[in-house]
Amino acid sequence: MSQPSDLSGWATGRLLSTAARLAEHAWDAHLAQWDLNHASFAVLHLVSSAPRSQRELAQAMQVEDQTMSRMLERLERQGHVVRERSTADRRRVEVSATASGRTALTEAGADDAAERVLGEAVRDLPRLRAELATMVGELSARRWAPPS
Repeated sequence: MSQPSDLSGWATGRLLSTAARLAEHAWDAHLAQWDLNHASFAVLHLVSSAPRSQRELAQAMQVEDQTMSRMLERLERQGHVVRERSTADRRRVEVSATASGRTALTEAGADDAAERVLGEAVRDLPRLRAELATMVGELSARRWAPPS
């Protein structure tokens, strides 16, 4: 597929959704080396320091419990996480990263990974990161705000 000749006429929403989709494809191609995708990479990050329940993970990722269950099944099949009953509360199933999962997280998330994946597509990555963090915070607060 060829690059459009003039993007200046595109609406901001179209530019944003296209950039997000292309960046996600590039990032997923990078993560595929460890049998991960963008969502499973984020889950590994969440469980890397301490076990968390499936519900906690779903809330942190802002997805439904069923969606998280499918992600965890895939990560478990790949050997990146384990699910075990809590010794303190047998009703609770805790998800932990395995050694393989921690290694994949470290290697895939190396400090220069985004720079290598995005290449020269972004001229000022620290500024883009700051703007994206602001946008995610604002839109997330709106999306997940309790009903008034």
